[in-house]
Amino acid sequence: MDSPIHDDAWMPTFYVGQHERRRLSPITGDILNQAHECGYDMLTTPITTPYFHSRVLVLLSESLNGMTDQDQGHTVSIPIIPTLTTSDTHLTPENITSQLLAFVSPWIDLCSPDPIVSDISRQVLYLEIAYAAFCGIEYVFIPGPRLYHEDAVTHGTPQYARAIQEALSIGSHLSIHIMLPMIDNLEYPYHDEIGNLALAAYTRGEYIDDPNELKPQKPDIFGTWDAWNTIRTVSLSISNELPNLSVQSRWYSEPVKLVSMSPKTFEYNKVHKPVLSKPHQSFISRLMRIKNPPWFLLCDVGPIPGSNGSEVRAPVADHSANLNMVAELSNTPTPAEAAAYPTGKAKTTDDPAPFLSYLRYFQRRQPPRNVVEKYGSGYQDYLQVPLQPLTDNLESMTYEVFEKDPVKYDHYEQAIQRALRDWKQQGKSTSSPDGKVVVAVAGAGRGPLVERALRASEAENVEIELWAVEKNPNAYVLLQRHNSRSPWNNRVTIVQSDMRSWKGPYHSSLSSSSVEASHLATSTASLGASLSSQNGSAHTHHPIDILVSELLGSFADNELSPECLDGILHLLNPVHGISIPRSYTAYFTPIAAPKLHADISSRMPWDPTAPDTPAVVWLHAIDYLSLAAKPLEVPKTDSNGEINANKDKGKSKQSSATPPAPSSVLSPTPAPTPLILPAWSFHHTPLLEPTPYPNTNTHNKRHTRLSFRTRNRGVCHGLGGYFEAVLYPGIELSTNPDTMEQKSPGMISWFPIFFPLRTPLYVPDYALVVVNMWRQTDGRKVWYEWMVEVFGYNLMVGGEKRLVRLGGGELGSSIKGGCLM
Repeated sequence: MDSPIHDDAWMPTFYVGQHERRRLSPITGDILNQAHECGYDMLTTPITTPYFHSRVLVLLSESLNGMTDQDQGHTVSIPIIPTLTTSDTHLTPENITSQLLAFVSPWIDLCSPDPIVSDISRQVLYLEIAYAAFCGIEYVFIPGPRLYHEDAVTHGTPQYARAIQEALSIGSHLSIHIMLPMIDNLEYPYHDEIGNLALAAYTRGEYIDDPNELKPQKPDIFGTWDAWNTIRTVSLSISNELPNLSVQSRWYSEPVKLVSMSPKTFEYNKVHKPVLSKPHQSFISRLMRIKNPPWFLLCDVGPIPGSNGSEVRAPVADHSANLNMVAELSNTPTPAEAAAYPTGKAKTTDDPAPFLSYLRYFQRRQPPRNVVEKYGSGYQDYLQVPLQPLTDNLESMTYEVFEKDPVKYDHYEQAIQRALRDWKQQGKSTSSPDGKVVVAVAGAGRGPLVERALRASEAENVEIELWAVEKNPNAYVLLQRHNSRSPWNNRVTIVQSDMRSWKGPYHSSLSSSSVEASHLATSTASLGASLSSQNGSAHTHHPIDILVSELLGSFADNELSPECLDGILHLLNPVHGISIPRSYTAYFTPIAAPKLHADISSRMPWDPTAPDTPAVVWLHAIDYLSLAAKPLEVPKTDSNGEINANKDKGKSKQSSATPPAPSSVLSPTPAPTPLILPAWSFHHTPLLEPTPYPNTNTHNKRHTRLSFRTRNRGVCHGLGGYFEAVLYPGIELSTNPDTMEQKSPGMISWFPIFFPLRTPLYVPDYALVVVNMWRQTDGRKVWYEWMVEVFGYNLMVGGEKRLVRLGGGELGSSIKGGCLM
């Protein structure tokens, strides 16, 4: 099978719009066409005009001025804003309206502590939303809540959220988005906006928030996210200094629809061209790799070229640009060079749209997708129900998907090859009467492991007796066809059977002297005798030397690998027998995954079990809630291929939040390492004494209790599950983000598993997330149960520090959709 290759022709689509905060003229069809010719994909428009703004201010001033001293502190009548007139708006229902992004008036203050101001702001919002919906606008953007009023903290986010909820009911078909900065802005961005209702001049003194609760000296880096978490679709504004990776990762996991950038976002290189810093480039590149990447909005970067009658044109929409411009843009400055140029206003250049030109240039410079990204295209954050391999016969297409991963099968071939090499070098006796090493592939599917076993045998020049066991009658037909052709050439014995009921390899009955003359050890011979056919069969069964299986699921044991191997391990040579894989360990960590939670919630009306069903999913737009204090060292296996899986259990480690990102787009600053802890392990070694298939499955039950320390607040939507497997000492597979690049880079066979929470849990700063998880069985099926609790430290009187339970989720249980045995 050919390995996937990079798709060098791949390029993400950058949808770039132009926004002017003080756009006074209406958008016409000619202006929109001109913008498209210049390379812009969309334009913004205010819903109302400055005339409407002045009319509202007059109404508010009259109301405030008409109040007497006796009215202070009493209920007063709220002025009613009349309906819109033709002077109040330039919008009208026409063909181009649906191609515009509409902006609600930025001067309203839905968070105002003054009820008159907040009520008038809501009236403006509702009037504008209703009229935008009437005109056919599809996307409306609303300024985010104000977290500060002058020097005091405001607590108006809940009333802001309520206003947004009401707006959604007014414009039911509109897509409403909230404009937010990535982190708090302690400055007053509205002081230069005359008539902004957030100014102290419009707030009555008795409604000013508690002056003792002053604005903090430093911004709360998660304050904006906290406000968003109260509201819940967002649009980000990027400043010239990006916050740390923890904040970036939090927004990466949220449904960001639009990223706005002003001239202050950019730096200027040696030839005075605007460019983005390396951290900005990294953040945008990561955003463009999510399933539904955001749009971009260039704010206040100058008029549309040619809109004033000039014939000058910027690079057109096919992204063509002259070579000199590309060369100039590539000269990214050093920090010293960047400091030599102002970061507020671009100098005059020959390019009439330098910011747009740079974004188009940056679009072409995006790195190609790697193998995992190509394979997983379309599967990002897409929930899939795990397979039922024991009860369902897989289709050929499903097998084909698994077989597209060369990394997994290369590792399996290396494991078989090394096992045969060690067998030969150590002079081990074999279980076959003719001296061949007996290799059995349990669950052969369409035969990829069979082919790898044959190749390993040829590479090591070790003869093998190869058996392929497959329960799927349809795959059995294909295996027979493969066996009759090259390169198998009838070298494989194919058995159509459930591996748990298979009696094992066999050979024609031999005399006792023949058995003594074979290379079988005494214990092996006795096992072979015990496996002999009981009903006068002409065959004598003998043990397996090397047992190969690929029964692992996304959580290692979730597709019943332990139960399946329980039924065949008694056939393994008790002295020298080898199981590939030798062992595997399940891992998990708490994550924030708002997109997955929204998807699961939308399924509940027709699938009530959705929040209790672990789902296989390529976790992409997520945020790890717990991080290691320092990069974790990849554990090394000992000579037996064993690791101490529980050595990190319960350790207190610093945490933050960083989602996975392609290595090609990571920033120069190394991303923090997520804290992903081992839950339990299963080991498969030869049985010293042959035992029948167990009557119960209680020995495969498991329970773990793990603690994860967090540093930054967040919301836990569930658990991300992974696994590591030791195929043979020194050869391992891993889906664990901490170790995958070291153990099996580029492996695409398994996506992680997601254990959802029915109700998300809020996690405050410096909390402890405690997870209990069980692997349960009743002898007919296997299922998982999980519970998440949040604890915090409370400083008691006298200085005693006590751990207090802050909240806990319901017990999740997949018993209704358990994996049938």
